[in-house]
Amino acid sequence: MSQQPMINMVKLIVNATKATATPPIGPALGSKGVKAIDFCKEFNAVTSPYLPDVPIPVKIWIKPDRTYHFKISSPPTGHLLFKCAALEKGSGKVGKEIVGQVSVKHVYEIAKIKKQDEKHKNLGMEQICRVIVNVAKSMGIKVVR
Repeated sequence: MSQQPMINMVKLIVNATKATATPPIGPALGSKGVKAIDFCKEFNAVTSPYLPDVPIPVKIWIKPDRTYHFKISSPPTGHLLFKCAALEKGSGKVGKEIVGQVSVKHVYEIAKIKKQDEKHKNLGMEQICRVIVNVAKSMGIKVVR
């Protein structure tokens, strides 16, 4: 029975097209022996279709030989809801205070974006929409028709 090589995984949220070798990327990858500047160049190229400063979750798998590959996900649901509702931040009181609103159409459009993620590919659109509505409610955003 052969032993599989140990693979490290690093999870980060990095703004699209703004990756630099400074913290948190530099220390996270440098401690694993990966040149952060190489990752930053690749990440910035891959995220160029996104608007600058959109937070992008990324998972980076690093092999013992210091090679790596990464996968990006869609922006966090909260960020997308904030953009649709034109808000800077949500309610400080979960479910008690309404600070903005989004339409059902916005929820559906966010669900189409989230459907592309690996973890949502087996879920139906209705299930994804329900999750988004619950996230909105927890942030103080009301969903209207």
